[in-house]
Amino acid sequence: MTTNGHQIATVRTLVSVFLALMVLTAITTGIAFVNLGAGSTVVALLIAGCKAALVVWFFMNVRFNTKLTPVLIVGAIVFLLILFSLTFVDYFSRGWFGVPGR
Repeated sequence: MTTNGHQIATVRTLVSVFLALMVLTAITTGIAFVNLGAGSTVVALLIAGCKAALVVWFFMNVRFNTKLTPVLIVGAIVFLLILFSLTFVDYFSRGWFGVPGR
């Protein structure tokens, strides 16, 4: 559907995405009660990533924007992953060396 030259999502699409978000939220809540050990966090983060992708793609209308918008979003995610990896490298490497002067 187009309005003033801009494409917008149909109500059916938006309701479908909303229902998918509710199902993913229910799955996240259900996973919280299942003991997966360290996998619980991984599964919860994967589901959260899927929900974030749905919100960005449909509710923020990224799919109707120019091709540059998804490129910028992917670039921002890559930059965020680089920052996280550098932070974790610093955090996990502390204590490998003794404190000077002790």
